[in-house]
Amino acid sequence: MARKVLVLGEVRDGSLRNVSFEAVGAAKLAAGGGEVVGVLIGEGIQSFGTELIQYGADRVVAVEDAKLKQYTSDGYSQALLAVIDAENPEGIFFGHTALGKDLAPRIASKLNSGLISDVTSMEETGGNLVFTRPIYSGKAFEKKIVTDGLVFATIRPNNISPLEKDESRSGEVTALQAEIKDLRTIIKDVVRKASEGVDLSEAKVIIAGGRGVKSEDGFEPLKELADVLGGAVGASRGACDADYCDYSLQIGQTGKVVTPDLYIACGISGAIQHLAGMSNSKVIVAINKDPEANIFKVADYGIVGDLFEVVPLLTEEFKKLKVNA
Repeated sequence: MARKVLVLGEVRDGSLRNVSFEAVGAAKLAAGGGEVVGVLIGEGIQSFGTELIQYGADRVVAVEDAKLKQYTSDGYSQALLAVIDAENPEGIFFGHTALGKDLAPRIASKLNSGLISDVTSMEETGGNLVFTRPIYSGKAFEKKIVTDGLVFATIRPNNISPLEKDESRSGEVTALQAEIKDLRTIIKDVVRKASEGVDLSEAKVIIAGGRGVKSEDGFEPLKELADVLGGAVGASRGACDADYCDYSLQIGQTGKVVTPDLYIACGISGAIQHLAGMSNSKVIVAINKDPEANIFKVADYGIVGDLFEVVPLLTEEFKKLKVNA
């Protein structure tokens, strides 16, 4: 069945988030040969339309307004609903990000539509699109199909591969005027507490520390290893509660859910709340002095030892590999 599918391209810190391209890839499958329309919302964002098209969108609609410079759910929902009204799509895809998790349910409610959130894979079977999503903190997975109405979903980062970028692709990028009014929220300033570097939720490599790092300084060897591997640093709730790092780095049931290609857990015991946030990582390496630590039950590779000895050794070996590569 050919469908018109909208994909919200999420711009953050002057660039499109990678999950936007993954959502375009998912939308191409959902469209079934139909049209994939990228949507950009904000101020000064129309130029990003070309990149969405290069990753598979057929054309892009941009809604620009000074009131949309910073994300607010009421402002963005007014803009997106204006696009939906103009385009009348059969499907809508978001990234399962902080923005997507806030905005998608609001739009679904406005449209009286169902929503499949946190999709990790999708396939077409017997003429139906089958979506897979984790439940029970990642202990099980459920498969869902849309039987009526919009195909509406949010895509978990790092799970559905984007299409290959094709710089020869071209398409139309058009502006749509939308009346943004009666905003109940005004963002005066944004203070970022997250560390500089790779976005934790989209990182391909994550080096995470737990209570075993012992102090704020204990994260320094982890940061050095992350720099060498081009990855991000994360933490367990225990490390955050002990003030070793900011809560913006927390991974787990009450923190961020991540699915990197490589997850190195350093001094993390493996509480069930933490495992809920990282157990679906593709390769898990655990470093812990306690051979009975729960983290080893989910690890693909385990190193029983002192992280302050092991991590610097790993860093040096990776540096050698990069030099010889």
